[in-house]
Order: sequence, then structure tokens, then C-alpha cells
Amino acid sequence: MPKINKISHVVFAVADVERSKAFYQNVLGMELISDRPDQGPSAFLSFGSQHHDIALFEAPVGAQRGEMGLIHAALQVEGGTGELKKMVSHLESHGVEVSSPVTHGITNSVYFLDPDGHTLEIYSEAFATREEGIAYMRAQQGYGITNPITL
Repeated sequence: MPKINKISHVVFAVADVERSKAFYQNVLGMELISDRPDQGPSAFLSFGSQHHDIALFEAPVGAQRGEMGLIHAALQVEGGTGELKKMVSHLESHGVEVSSPVTHGITNSVYFLDPDGHTLEIYSEAFATREEGIAYMRAQQGYGITNPITL
């Protein structure tokens, strides 16, 4: 059986594709890979390691902020908690309200909303290796932990 080893991409229904493209490019540093104003409209963006990480499609007329159906999408910051702290400062400098940082045991995370109310998590790994992280997750009963931390 084939193994899935990561989240490849997420697709969001958004109220305004242009506004969301600007957010993902200017605030999160994504590259616009494919802009399709006449197809949806829609757009496909990448962090640079694959063909697309996030796709944006215009939501149906009448869709309300926060009612798009996605719980959250997780985005890993390269590096440790120092880089996570820098990302928090970067987000806040763009007027983004960021949650207090927490640890889930395997990750150190913060949460925030994009312009359409989608919850995003940005995290740093808590373990040095993939194998340590997998072992931690396999040993958990239920969800695990969520405790406040200081970055």
C-alpha cells in the first residue's frame, strides 16, 4: 500500500481571490505559480518546494467569513522556535492577530486567521529527527497535549 507522508496542499474557498493572493504572497512569502482569473477565478501558490501548496478558488456568492468549512491548515516553519518567534513578529508587523504559542508535544505552534477567517497553524518541529517525531506520535493516546509556551 502506498504511504502518504505529508500534507501536499490545501484548497480554500475565498471571498476575494485577489485579496487572498496578496495575503499569501506578501505576508507568507508564497510564489504565485498559476493565476487563473477566468477559471473560478482561482490561483495556485507555492513555498518553492513543490508545484503548489495552496490553491484558492472563489467561494459561492453569500459565503460568510469563517464558514468555508476548513478547520485549519498547518504550515511548518524552517528551523526551530527561534524562527517561529521571528515568524510571529513578521505576522504581527502585517497586522495579523496571532494566538499565544503552545506546544502539542510534537510541535510548537501559533494560530491565526487569513483574510477569509481560515485558521492557519504555523509550527516548528519539537524533535530533531523525523523518526523521533513519529515515535512520539505513535506513543500518544488520544490527541496528546496542548500547553502554553514562551517563544
